Amino acid sequence: MEEEEDLVVVISRSIVIPRNAKKSTSSKKKIHLLPWDLSRLRFGYLQRGLLFSKPYPKIDTVLSKLQTSLSLALDRFYPLAGRLVKTKNDDDTVSFYINPDGSGVEFVHASATNIEVSDILRLSTTLSSFFPATGVKNCNGVSRSLLMVQVTEMKDGIFIGFGYNSTVADGDSIWKFLNAWSEICSKGLVPEPCQRRLQLKGWFFEEIEYPIRIPDPEAKAARVTTASSGLQELMFHVTKENALKLEAKANDEKVSSLQAVLGHLWCSMVKHSGMSREEETHCRLPIDMRRRVDPPLEEDCFGNVSQTGIARVTVGELMDNGLGWAAGKINDMERSQTHENAEASAEKWVRDVKIPVSVGSKDLVVTSSHRFDVYGNDFGWGKPVAARAGPPYVSGRMVVFQGVEEGSLDFQACLLPQVVEKLSEDVDFKEFVSIVL
Repeated sequence: MEEEEDLVVVISRSIVIPRNAKKSTSSKKKIHLLPWDLSRLRFGYLQRGLLFSKPYPKIDTVLSKLQTSLSLALDRFYPLAGRLVKTKNDDDTVSFYINPDGSGVEFVHASATNIEVSDILRLSTTLSSFFPATGVKNCNGVSRSLLMVQVTEMKDGIFIGFGYNSTVADGDSIWKFLNAWSEICSKGLVPEPCQRRLQLKGWFFEEIEYPIRIPDPEAKAARVTTASSGLQELMFHVTKENALKLEAKANDEKVSSLQAVLGHLWCSMVKHSGMSREEETHCRLPIDMRRRVDPPLEEDCFGNVSQTGIARVTVGELMDNGLGWAAGKINDMERSQTHENAEASAEKWVRDVKIPVSVGSKDLVVTSSHRFDVYGNDFGWGKPVAARAGPPYVSGRMVVFQGVEEGSLDFQACLLPQVVEKLSEDVDFKEFVSIVL
């Protein structure tokens, strides 16, 4: 396969600012960061993308419409157009906050005329160069835009890739922003919901003083993994029917269909991992805390209001107890994500600050959500044919998207080649999961 960097050529770079940036930035207050924001400062920007097939307008028209509508959308979702600010304290610590100053969003136009839509669907070409924030860490948001966009014209389609700083927004917020941006682009006007004042998450940990003081996350160089480093990317597809079958198979634990699917993926991945029975394995997934904190936040509250929940078991326990038990452990973990537990965890973190570079390689790392409206993003030339994720790459990563068919699930997996080989031969695994290599 040809080197991807040779196939994707950057045509232009520009900055898109909110339409009313000069009028409104003076009234915007700084946004302080919570422990679950600060703990991500050394992680890479999260990157997602939407794939569109022909027909669509000429590329100049596409770029103009996207930039104009993005400027309008940023008027409401103004934190995305800001920058991180790092202040040095007198005790050799630093503090961070978001300055919603309207500095703007980096916008890249690229060309990859030798790559086809089918290449992206099959992941037969690596995707790093289709995304604008590859290699950028969250702490770099002091000088880089908190949202970056790249529009790549392909042989028979367009790929809109974006990267975002996960201290400013979680998946729920970023997809709601994309839903609004696409609607503005398609209709040429700002819909009524986007004219309402944006609700920010605020500060809800009463026992923690802000700004929080932490060691400088840039003091030790931390390289973000941008290449696949021997890992293999592939797509898993689970039909609605098979998700319900897995739920029924695990029904003694009264779990959801998604928890049952995740339990199946977790058991199967660990089964072929080569880990010993005594080793601990984790299932990590984002938990939306908007309705879990006290008092609850509005569901459309903007910001990073997600924390990572971790189900911990040994390999032996997972292999001996199977699907229903694994799904039950995921369910137990989700149910434990209360305001009290989140506050206790945040207070503990402040007393003993840890800012990791990445998560463990022996984990099932679930990101995104099947609830995010991916296929409703029609910018004016039809709905996307697929959604894909970009770097950073982590072994065991599973980016979940809603499937094209209602109720189905797609997972973009990143695994060791030997695990992929064994999964492709595992009849029990493939009974419920289709593999797209």
